[in-house]
Amino acid sequence: MQIDGVAPVVMNLSPEEIFFRAFRAAEFDICELSLSSFCVKTAAGNCPYVGVPAFLSRAFRHTAIYVRTDRIKAPADLKDRRVGVSEYQLTANVWARALLEDDFGVKPSDIHWVRGGLEEPGRLEKIPIVLPPDVRLEDAPVGATLSSMLAEGAIDAFIGPRVPSCFERGHPNVGWLFADPIAAASDYYARTGIFPIMHILGVRRSLVDQHPWLPAAAFKAFERAKSVALVRLGDTSATKVTMPFVEEQLKHVRDLMGPDYSVLTALRPIAKRSTPSCAITMRKGCRPRRLAVDELFHPTTFEAFKL
Repeated sequence: MQIDGVAPVVMNLSPEEIFFRAFRAAEFDICELSLSSFCVKTAAGNCPYVGVPAFLSRAFRHTAIYVRTDRIKAPADLKDRRVGVSEYQLTANVWARALLEDDFGVKPSDIHWVRGGLEEPGRLEKIPIVLPPDVRLEDAPVGATLSSMLAEGAIDAFIGPRVPSCFERGHPNVGWLFADPIAAASDYYARTGIFPIMHILGVRRSLVDQHPWLPAAAFKAFERAKSVALVRLGDTSATKVTMPFVEEQLKHVRDLMGPDYSVLTALRPIAKRSTPSCAITMRKGCRPRRLAVDELFHPTTFEAFKL
């Protein structure tokens, strides 16, 4: 959808590249942002982007926890184990730590964290973070990848948004922690009402200072795009996703979460329901203080005209 008053030059990049370039050098005018990293920078008072409550990625992260199935049979088995993460601050990892602690009593301090590249060695945190003193975090050995360490048994589990190649290759001792992640996530939503936010939209702060109308214009475009996408996804005469059981999955999701299951709205009450994402980011040790919704999103995105 066209953003009013904007002639964009669009780049289709991976989230890892977008976030690295955005938070290291603010290279984009408008871009997708990691929610957790955005919260860290905003809490520190040096975020180069203004937030727009367009939640471009939302996901349950029960599928983000991969384990050595010959050692880990239940979440409690992760205590005192070595668990790999590409970056400790990744939003997927924040939510995974939250469900491990809140639902199963496995605290971040119970785990020995190992940070490194999943498929390429040497990955570091995109921005600095200060962890609580009781959290143990070490870097993976030079030249090692977390996928290879998981396959070899050098770590007991991996948590992250991408699938380890050893899992995709069908390693006999690598699998999901939750054997039925859809059932686990459905139960989580039924109990909490939370559909975790992963990514939001950001507009470069210096650009907003010159054009204060821009966040609302960007929000309007993404709201329209979401509406079109949901209508097309529901047109099962010719499915837009080349996979089976699209109709069945859509019915399951709508029965569980309602027709507008991917809420993307500027209304203040809905934005306030998103604060668990921010609170969990703080509680899991990635940022120093609690953030109010008003600090996260531009004020023009909280209201809209009506006919």
